[in-house]
Amino acid sequence: MPDRGGGTSGPRIRVGRPSRRTRTLLITIGVLAGLMIAFVIFAGFWTDWLWYRSVHYSSVFTTTLWTKVGLFFVFGLLMAGAVGVNIYLAHRLRPPLSAMSLEQQSLDRYRMGLAPYKKWVLLGVCAVVGLIAGGSASGQWRLWLLWTNATKFGVKDPQFHKDVSFYAFDLPWYRFLLSFGFAAVVLSLVAAALVHYLYGGLRITSPGGRATAAATGHLSVLLGIFISLKAVAYWLDRYGLAVKSSGFKATDNWTGLRYVDANAYLPAKTILFCIAVICALLFFATLWRRTWSLPMIGFGLMVLSAILIGGLYPAIVQKFQVQPNEAAKEAPYIQKNIDATRAAYGIKDSQVKPYSGTSESSTDKLRADADTTASVRVLDPNVVSPTYQQLQQTRGYYAFPSTLDVDRYSDAKGKEQDTVVGLRELNINGIPENNWINDHFKYTHGYGIVAAKGTDVASDGSPDFTEKNLPTTGQLGTYEQRVYYGERTTQYSIVGGPTQEIDYTDAGGEKPFTYTGKSGVDLSNPLTRAAYAVQFGEPQILYSGAIGKGSKILYNRTPKERVESVAPWLTIDGDPYPAVVNGQVEWIVDAYTTTNGYPYASRTTLGDTTTDSLTDDQRSVIAQQNQVNYIRNSVKATVNAYTGEVTLYQWDTQDPVLKTWMKAFPHTVQPKDKISAELMDHLRYPQDLFKVQRQLLTKYHVTKASTFYTGSEVWEVPDDPAAQTGKAVPPYYLSLKMPDQSEQAFSLTSTFTPNDRSNLSAFMAVNADASSKDYGTIRVLQLPPNTTVDGPKQVQAKLNSDNKVAPQINQLKRAGADTTVEYGNLLTVPMDGGLMYVEPVYVRGAGNNYPLMKSVVVLFGDRIGFQPTLKAALDEVFGPDGESTTKPPPDDTTEPPATSPPTTSAPTTSPPGDATLEQALTDAQKAYDDGQAALKKGDWQAYGEAQKKLSEALKQAREAEKAVKGT
Repeated sequence: MPDRGGGTSGPRIRVGRPSRRTRTLLITIGVLAGLMIAFVIFAGFWTDWLWYRSVHYSSVFTTTLWTKVGLFFVFGLLMAGAVGVNIYLAHRLRPPLSAMSLEQQSLDRYRMGLAPYKKWVLLGVCAVVGLIAGGSASGQWRLWLLWTNATKFGVKDPQFHKDVSFYAFDLPWYRFLLSFGFAAVVLSLVAAALVHYLYGGLRITSPGGRATAAATGHLSVLLGIFISLKAVAYWLDRYGLAVKSSGFKATDNWTGLRYVDANAYLPAKTILFCIAVICALLFFATLWRRTWSLPMIGFGLMVLSAILIGGLYPAIVQKFQVQPNEAAKEAPYIQKNIDATRAAYGIKDSQVKPYSGTSESSTDKLRADADTTASVRVLDPNVVSPTYQQLQQTRGYYAFPSTLDVDRYSDAKGKEQDTVVGLRELNINGIPENNWINDHFKYTHGYGIVAAKGTDVASDGSPDFTEKNLPTTGQLGTYEQRVYYGERTTQYSIVGGPTQEIDYTDAGGEKPFTYTGKSGVDLSNPLTRAAYAVQFGEPQILYSGAIGKGSKILYNRTPKERVESVAPWLTIDGDPYPAVVNGQVEWIVDAYTTTNGYPYASRTTLGDTTTDSLTDDQRSVIAQQNQVNYIRNSVKATVNAYTGEVTLYQWDTQDPVLKTWMKAFPHTVQPKDKISAELMDHLRYPQDLFKVQRQLLTKYHVTKASTFYTGSEVWEVPDDPAAQTGKAVPPYYLSLKMPDQSEQAFSLTSTFTPNDRSNLSAFMAVNADASSKDYGTIRVLQLPPNTTVDGPKQVQAKLNSDNKVAPQINQLKRAGADTTVEYGNLLTVPMDGGLMYVEPVYVRGAGNNYPLMKSVVVLFGDRIGFQPTLKAALDEVFGPDGESTTKPPPDDTTEPPATSPPTTSAPTTSPPGDATLEQALTDAQKAYDDGQAALKKGDWQAYGEAQKKLSEALKQAREAEKAVKGT
């Protein structure tokens, strides 16, 4: 083929522009992709707005949204403007002619290539840094709202005498502004330096001066601003010492100034501030002197001062002044830390009183007090959930939570009693056939609350239900039993439309039902349906005929999720619990306000502190701040199980953090006097707050600096003896009477052991009854250090090895091949100077696959009772002569017992037949010893004869015991 030059060439491949059809297709695909991305973003925004409007908390959504938008644009524009202005100035201050050098000649290509696009590059750079800065700033909406709505604490720190609000609300915002300023200056400095270099204002290899006067002045000003910000940082660091964390002696999260901080770091920061101000002025002076010699000397002096004054000098003070006499030097600062920590965590007024740990009361008094000191809860909510499931599930698509809750209800006589309650919630995995219609239209809700006495069980060991069946009937009266919102309800449901749900008649049969509650988002709008189809990834929401007039979608259905959504500034307790209030099932959710800016108060990690042997994903705390050094149970929230309505009540009327948030989100929190009397009866002291406080009290029960310094009285929370996880024992709700109380009070209790030891060091209880004037009072009974009282692990070990209890436990285990024994909560009850331990024993298997309570163990001092009921066990421990009586093991023993057979002390006055009983027990002991000796020798014939004699002796002992009781 001839070419234009008259010659010929081989085959040529023509590379042209894409055809019009291809370009149109690509543009269409790009536009559609952009529209899809935009609609996904819109769907998230639109569905959030609809949800907040449906729960009547749209002000939370709008306040949060506009705050984020405002911060995004303000700080995005500030960053973009700072960088853009400095790029523009660097370009304007470029030299008119570039130096003739290889360096500048190589840069000419870039300058020429950039020239047509300078404005677009400037806009692009500004847009990128602005978007990044704006996005980062929008995440600080909490800091902005706290700073603009700050409420005074009315408490001043002991070092600088500033109100605590300065550290909690102001200082964090100032630090953010400072970090933003540093980022803006650094980016501006880098961008300006690059532009100056590109256009010849800065030279690396060219002959002559390395920088023009204009570039020198420009960059010096930016460096001066940077040093000025560093001076501000030094000044703020002075106040930061009051909230600085460090490891010191008995605590790893010590917060506040120590001797070296007050006498070395504090003056060092002040000196460095002055040096930084002088250094900044020297950099600004280059606008007139056009030389960097003095500024660089000043900068070098500042760096050297930071090393010597800010680092070496404090180390010398610590080494030669503090360490030789540390206890005396640190004592004032330790005391400040103790006082601040106790105030910040609400343990300032905790009452630590000595307690003997041993009782000298008569047996008659002990037996009487055992009935009145505590209403011992033998039904363990942590064990009996499978029993509720088996006996009260009724339908396979219902389920109870793995851990039930303890509340208070009145019995038939009007007397308040501890009650174990569980809500029958929907179990999506139990639906007979899982499909989209069944999962989201037919099976939509749970049904009814099930309750049982906490202090008693039925004759077969099952819970003594006071509210049961489907629909439930009992002592709770008439109430709305349908449960659309619960801890297990995590999927969305579409209700109220043409597709009816499954419900129940009073006779327990199924019937159709249509939801009439006011919650949910209406799906009549096609745009709304499309948005939810995208949000949930389910296109059938858009076109399904099962959705029609009146259809509404319910989601965000767990109580913690709903409260956290409407109040994103609260930390949510890990254990919501249901209660029947005013004819409705209400979830009660405790919520906290926190900060990590309380001066001198040591910090704690909520995720770690609130974890115990029962904590799982469902019961974990939802924390806005994991590291805190101030916490208040400032809000009690309710979530209606039928309507989903969320109500927030102000509980702590003095909390400045809550007052600050109430200014930011007005009309979202109801005043305390709006709490009804019936709701007040079910409010209780929250577990997670109690866990935080008990962890702090392991160290901060000490109020004297000298004792705190030595660490000699540090306690620890013992591990749960009934669990194999090695995690802390959970606190237990229990109605009991502390030594200084005149009557029982619903309380939350826990125990302490000495550091790295198993014996008991203290017992802690807080009045958990919200309707009591004594609510929230923390009482700690401290045992004397020279008295050894068994702790939970030791008590459990003693029960397992006791020569009376162990054979009976083994007998329970031998009831069937699949039988297992489960220990319930080991409850501790202070009584008459001593400590009584009570533990229910459950048996699972032997014809059932759920636990039934078969025995109760009671231990008081060296006395142990093991009987089918609590009353019988108390009778066994507190006999008329003060000695524990004996219940011999069963006579069908087929293998040697794990320990020696039980013995008993004879009464002072022997009734008729007692000599026969004593002789029978002596014969049993001898037969047992003979059997053990034969077992060691391997003489199985002799061992078999000894077992026969042991069985006969035990039979005679039982008959003699009956004769004694008959007299």
